[in-house]
Amino acid sequence: MEISDTLARHLLDAAPDPSVVIDRDGFILYANSRVEDVLGYSSQEMIGQHMEMLLPARFRANHPQHRIRYFSNPTPRPMGSGLELYAQREDGQEIPVEISLSPVATEDGLLVTATVRDVSAQRELERQLRDASRAKSRFLAAASHDLRQPIQALNLLNSVAKRAANDDAQRAIIDKQQKSLDSMAKLLNALLDISKLEAGVVKPDITDCAVQEIFEDLHAEFDEQAKTKGLELIIERCNDVAKSDARLLTQILENFISNAIRYTREGFIRLRCLHQEASIRLEVLDTGMGISPDEIGDIFEEFHQVDAGKTRPEGLGLGLSIVKRTAELLGCELDVSSKPGEGSVFSVVVPQGERERTAARATETAAERDSVTGLVLVVDDEPTVLDATSILLQIEGFEVVTASCLQEVLDCMAERTPDLLVTDYHLRAGETGADIIQAVRQAGRPTTPVILVSGDTSDAVKSKDFDEAGFLTKPVDTDKLLAEIRGRLAR
Repeated sequence: MEISDTLARHLLDAAPDPSVVIDRDGFILYANSRVEDVLGYSSQEMIGQHMEMLLPARFRANHPQHRIRYFSNPTPRPMGSGLELYAQREDGQEIPVEISLSPVATEDGLLVTATVRDVSAQRELERQLRDASRAKSRFLAAASHDLRQPIQALNLLNSVAKRAANDDAQRAIIDKQQKSLDSMAKLLNALLDISKLEAGVVKPDITDCAVQEIFEDLHAEFDEQAKTKGLELIIERCNDVAKSDARLLTQILENFISNAIRYTREGFIRLRCLHQEASIRLEVLDTGMGISPDEIGDIFEEFHQVDAGKTRPEGLGLGLSIVKRTAELLGCELDVSSKPGEGSVFSVVVPQGERERTAARATETAAERDSVTGLVLVVDDEPTVLDATSILLQIEGFEVVTASCLQEVLDCMAERTPDLLVTDYHLRAGETGADIIQAVRQAGRPTTPVILVSGDTSDAVKSKDFDEAGFLTKPVDTDKLLAEIRGRLAR
């Protein structure tokens, strides 16, 4: 059945977007009624005109070459795929558009129907979404910093109090206080982590990382916690190399082990690695209460907490939800199996990396680290944090000078050159830790060791090049801070 010209025109006029029919030379043979609504031209005044009248002037010179290439190989396709295209209205205004091209064979030769879609509203929505995402990222960075500051100060002061305590009763009270601070920090971290994952501001840094180094860090973090509950933490040696983000992978395993300790009353928690063809399975096994089959499908949902009987659940139930989102970000596979009353196995599968590309970790003995002293310059714009850090380091045998801004740093440098710099990242008046590092290394030694301490855990801060500076996240464990200071001074 042949379609008449009249019917063809009716079909084009019924289209929701402007459509024009052009010949090989680029002249407009037909324009539908939607052209006037979007581009401002009437259908009649466009017929016989060159189609380049619809292009902004800066695109007109090169367009004939594109048209000739299309007519030499005509296929239905979008125009300028992946490019930002613009049309010019009769009043001179430019609008962003998407254009679809369709060749039509006729008795008079090959013609092309170009359908033009105004995407101004879509582009504006995309702009608003980008602005909202940037605003949320800025809020999270500020919230991370400001909310962690008071906990950081309390952590430092609690460590000072413990070192000054005169008897076991006082130390026991301080230990209980520290447990409350640790719980507060974990809750805050969980809320901020889930917010950052939702906002899409977490970007993985995929490298070849030694699994054994991750295992050693986990042992140091959880061994004492397990012993306090009368549990044995067994961490098997693993010589494999994973291709992943070491920080994010560690967070996944931290959640697994923390939950295992929480829900295990007696027995052990075991961390091990299993070899697969092109991947590594990292497993956390426990002899805990287990999870019922009808509940296991919900454990990765936000705010879900396993029924622990009469025991009040700890946390907010966000840990495994964070694990799920982090694994999706890394492209890792998660697995869980459990038997009520016998225990559970949580695992994450990561690709194997290349052993030659892993960086060797420098190690010093505890005696070497503890004997190290020196002059430490501490920079923070929060007076309580600054004072607490200074007191702690002085008790530990370090000389300390403090500053709260760049000018005070320069004043300190004019008198003495520090052996090490400990600085916050976000300071007042727009100054940052990067400014402080640059000033210290220009005024003092270019190789001055640096430890950057920040409540802002965004990748925007962590991805910056700070010339081998250490990075610790507030609230900082004081033992980790002291170990980092001694380790860097000993090098």
